[in-house]
Amino acid sequence: MNTALADTNPSFKALERMVLSMPMARTLGLRFNRIAPSEVELEIPVQDAFTFRPGQLQATPVFAIADFAAVAAAGTTLRPGWVNATIDATLKLIAPAQGVALRARGRVIDAGKLLTICAADVYAVAEDGSETLCATLLGTARNIDMNPKPQSIKNAGLR
Repeated sequence: MNTALADTNPSFKALERMVLSMPMARTLGLRFNRIAPSEVELEIPVQDAFTFRPGQLQATPVFAIADFAAVAAAGTTLRPGWVNATIDATLKLIAPAQGVALRARGRVIDAGKLLTICAADVYAVAEDGSETLCATLLGTARNIDMNPKPQSIKNAGLR
């Protein structure tokens, strides 16, 4: 990650650690290039194991990086102790996902208390670094409060 803002924001560092701890993120070789309020940029290498013909990725890793980018961007808007999860997403494939890497830029469309609408654009990156838009995703993330709830007097057995 190459953004000073993320280095000074503990919640962004926690978000990055949480995303990168997921087995699918590790399998894809996912890495954060940038993280900022309401936006992230992620990248994965093109791996032969995920292609259906030489150098061209199947739709599954394209969807995965788009989903990770959109929902991670949504995660930057959460209060401490909150997490999120995808509840709906639509991916539109625009061009072949071929090159040396995929780069996804996620962003928040509308952040609510319980739901966040988010999106991502996915670019195929050529050896020379040029980008071609290959997919776009629109998603919804469910925001979940993981903070411990104080027990009510009735629930604690006190009267």
